Amino acid sequence: MSNLYDLVVIGAGPSGIACAIEAKLNGLQKVILLEKADQNNQTIRKFYKEGKRVDKEYKGQDSTTRGKVEFFDGTRESTLEYFDKLLDEHKVEIVYGCDVECVKKDANELEVITPKGNYKTKNAVVSIGKMGKPNKPDYKIPLPLNAVVNYNLNNVKATEKVLIVGGGNSAVEYAIDLAGKNEVTLAYRRDTFARVNDINLENLAKCEAEATVKVRLNHDIQSVEDEGGKVKINYKDGKTRIYDRVVYAIGGSSPVDFLQKCGVEVDEKSNAVVNDVCESNVSGLYVSGDLIKTGGSIVVGINHAYEIVKDIIKKRG
Repeated sequence: MSNLYDLVVIGAGPSGIACAIEAKLNGLQKVILLEKADQNNQTIRKFYKEGKRVDKEYKGQDSTTRGKVEFFDGTRESTLEYFDKLLDEHKVEIVYGCDVECVKKDANELEVITPKGNYKTKNAVVSIGKMGKPNKPDYKIPLPLNAVVNYNLNNVKATEKVLIVGGGNSAVEYAIDLAGKNEVTLAYRRDTFARVNDINLENLAKCEAEATVKVRLNHDIQSVEDEGGKVKINYKDGKTRIYDRVVYAIGGSSPVDFLQKCGVEVDEKSNAVVNDVCESNVSGLYVSGDLIKTGGSIVVGINHAYEIVKDIIKKRG
């Protein structure tokens, strides 16, 4: 997708929806909202009981909305209906089922990487909740292996023999990142990579040619065993291999992993480090809602949207 967006918003909760609408109402023409679930406000839909009250005021926080998007006391049902109506009324372009892998800075633009295609944009907002988590395999991982079976590269030690499991950009990038520092194998259950961008495929081919990464396609894992503190992998074709560590990259991620992959600094409590207009250390990349320390109520998240869009408009001159 070569079109340059004025704003890409990641996450269709209250703050993300407010960002998209606030942007459109302030004259930004090309705005798109990306949501990994098949509906907006997934946290409210999944974790709020029927009839639960949803109030403007929350634990003494400021309950005055400052932008063009308002909010009202209500229930779970009326709140969901309100946000559905806002999206319809303002004709917000939204893509559901779109699990964003990361945001990359490219010269003066940002590129939002997704399995459905990449979106180039002048500005982006990360407005995901704290409920995210990486996908896990459907077979059991023995408890003694928890320390050496991971879902990111944070705990990988130099010289370890590492298996990366997955077939998307994250898995390939993990393998490339460890190439030359570890003995790395990348295993994918299918016979080809269908969701990996050209740059990653080119870099992976280079690693294969240099023998710094072994690529094993058609390798579907049946089970995992503890082999004296190492990980024994049993493949469905009868092959077995033993590794010091296994890293799964099979979709999903925790919010802090996602922020780090985007290059966003986080503090000791895993909150995104942002300035007073919610902009991160990555120029043009903002964070709103629960992932910054001023998060909390729905109104606070809506006001983050106001501050972000005001800053974007100001920088446009």
